[in-house]
Amino acid sequence: MIIYPGVRYNIGVFYLDLQYKNSDMFETIKNYFETIPSAHRALLLAGGITFFWLIEIAVPLFTFKYNKFKHAGINLFFTFTTIVINFAFALIMVKASDWAVANQFGLLHVVALSPIIEAVAGLLLLDLIGAYLVHFIEHKVKFLWKFHMVHHADTHVDTTTGNRHHPGESVVRAVFAIIAVIVLGTPMWMVMLYQSLSVVLTQFNHANIKIPKWFDQSFGYIIVSPNMHRIHHHITRPQTDSNYGNIFSFWDRLFGTYNYTPMSEIVYGLDVLDNSKDESLAYQLKAPFDPTIKSDY
Repeated sequence: MIIYPGVRYNIGVFYLDLQYKNSDMFETIKNYFETIPSAHRALLLAGGITFFWLIEIAVPLFTFKYNKFKHAGINLFFTFTTIVINFAFALIMVKASDWAVANQFGLLHVVALSPIIEAVAGLLLLDLIGAYLVHFIEHKVKFLWKFHMVHHADTHVDTTTGNRHHPGESVVRAVFAIIAVIVLGTPMWMVMLYQSLSVVLTQFNHANIKIPKWFDQSFGYIIVSPNMHRIHHHITRPQTDSNYGNIFSFWDRLFGTYNYTPMSEIVYGLDVLDNSKDESLAYQLKAPFDPTIKSDY
């Protein structure tokens, strides 16, 4: 085998050039999310719902006989309350993040990592602690479960269901998000990046759209697909107590909470609720405090 020094040199230059380009791209992403405008975040939320809504009309999985706009009304109300509550906790989260970074506190500061590896680790762990773990706990602690029931009460799961959270649950999730930031020592730009990804992926995995098998057999091992998350919205257990993932699907496989059930067997709603009132705002708001609603959690 003949080695040409000139070729080696060109490969080295290409490698260094690629490194610089990746570094520049990383810094661009970082700088953008450090100062992401509120208008951009609002556009991401509204644009995502609109985009997946249109796909649902074109290629729905289930053909629901319902008023799509009326159904969206209650879910958008809960989306609005979630936004308000997250805004109320935003200052605490920023202060917590700034303190952790300034004091080098948190898991991300235990070992020196390259910026890109640190970002990947941060996104993975934010998803594990701030999404998977809190979701799992909400299903196991009765007090928290009664708030989370409102999310499961939707009998016509679609992209608007993604942010259907009782205000009480929104507070719980905001607190866990802050805990995750402190435990990890996550900078705010990483939090903003994660939350942006979470918004889009949540809308996607709740969307009432047909997903081909090849998607679940490939990308489905990394991200939560609609087919995977629909199982979590089944009316009874054990399906309800499975597939807790938010962005990354491998947490469920890793911790033994993954479940496969054919889509033809999925029925939405919750067996402990009056499913005819899934669009009654008064019923849903009062559900966590209603002693007549029984649960063995």
